[in-house]
Amino acid sequence: MLKKILSTVGYLAIMLALGFAIYYYVLSPNAALKNSAADYSKLSTQALFSSKLPNPDGINQDLSQYKGKIIVLNFWATWCPPCREEMPELSELYTEYKNKNVVVLGLAVDELALVKEFSVATPVSYPLFAAENDGMVLGNDLGNDKGVLPYTVIINQQGVVVDTYFGRINKTLLEAAIRPLLAP
Repeated sequence: MLKKILSTVGYLAIMLALGFAIYYYVLSPNAALKNSAADYSKLSTQALFSSKLPNPDGINQDLSQYKGKIIVLNFWATWCPPCREEMPELSELYTEYKNKNVVVLGLAVDELALVKEFSVATPVSYPLFAAENDGMVLGNDLGNDKGVLPYTVIINQQGVVVDTYFGRINKTLLEAAIRPLLAP
């Protein structure tokens, strides 16, 4: 009787471990979701490059100044935990690649006062902008049809969207996306 119970418990433990392994390694619940269904040719960066948005100090910046660069555009908000979690890696990426014609831009879908308060408490190495509700419109224009934050867009030197990601990203994922865009 004891042998049968132990056999059943062992079988259930193996099934549970197998289920967990499939869930964690195959389905990758914590991975950013690549927008694989997107037709990037339909996405336009025109609205982005014609925008003038305030930095945390309230000074309007013309985003057209970033034309000709590889852009990692990250839509975020101060109230969004995954957004805040990915910021150290975005800072590292910017610091490492800024001399290689790569720029990371943080576009907050948030009020200017909150972005300023956040940037004082949690400095990052890359430019931040406050877009308030216009940020969601820009995000939608760039493929965020789900209204998800964080949302990250990779734009090549020609101003063409080449990749988008829903959810939290990491430095390794972004390096894999920008490496092919770097001039040899």
